[in-house]
Amino acid sequence: MTTSHTRSLIYSAIGAGLIAVLSQIVLPIGPVPFTLQTLAVGLIASLYSPKEAITSLLLYLLLGAIGLPVFAGFSGGIASLFGPTAGFLWGFLLYTGVTALVTSAQSSRGHIFLANLTGDTLCFLSGSLVFSFITHSNLEKTLALIVLPFLIPDLFKILIITMVHRPLSRILYSSKMKV
Repeated sequence: MTTSHTRSLIYSAIGAGLIAVLSQIVLPIGPVPFTLQTLAVGLIASLYSPKEAITSLLLYLLLGAIGLPVFAGFSGGIASLFGPTAGFLWGFLLYTGVTALVTSAQSSRGHIFLANLTGDTLCFLSGSLVFSFITHSNLEKTLALIVLPFLIPDLFKILIITMVHRPLSRILYSSKMKV
């Protein structure tokens, strides 16, 4: 196993761990709790290569699926991936994939912001569609319950990602060069 492959696996594990930790910061405000999951997802997607970012997300979902309490509020289990809020978990993959594919360490702040806004929007879309389908909610109720309460907090999370991207990229990529 090469050093870069080992480093990639370590980064993916750290990414999954970061998502799991920030998932536990929960504010229950309705059927979908407020967490810092999307902050972690956006950071990983913006900082890591697409392969490392997607591997982080898949590892996180796998850990939750086998029952480890890594999802919001220390929950886990395969049922979480098929319940009313499962669309958000699957939406994290969309968020990660799109954002990681279009960003790099050299991306401008505006580019990072727009990439994360697009990824977060895809996550909301996935979450809304699944929630609406499983709960038989109409569009108005779905938007009121699981989108509107999160718009401003998610914009703040995206602003945080945008602001810390450049300094964290310097740290991450300078450590990659040294190893």
